[in-house]
Amino acid sequence: MLGEPHDLFHEFPELTDKIAALRASDQQFASLMDEYDQLDARVRSLEEVGVPVADETIEDLKKERLLLKDRLYELLRN
Repeated sequence: MLGEPHDLFHEFPELTDKIAALRASDQQFASLMDEYDQLDARVRSLEEVGVPVADETIEDLKKERLLLKDRLYELLRN
């Protein structure tokens, strides 16, 4: 769905406290989360503004976002 939030707080509402704690205390997690947030903002911007871009480009960005989300989730599970 276009414009749908994909930030970690929306993706994992049950882990809100842990996300905030890790972001504050774990530099690797904070860096990955910053990268994820920037990528998510880029995808959402391209979808919402309707800038002409190849479908493959959007799909590649979404795949990259998903890989980052998986890495972050693994860190949250530990």
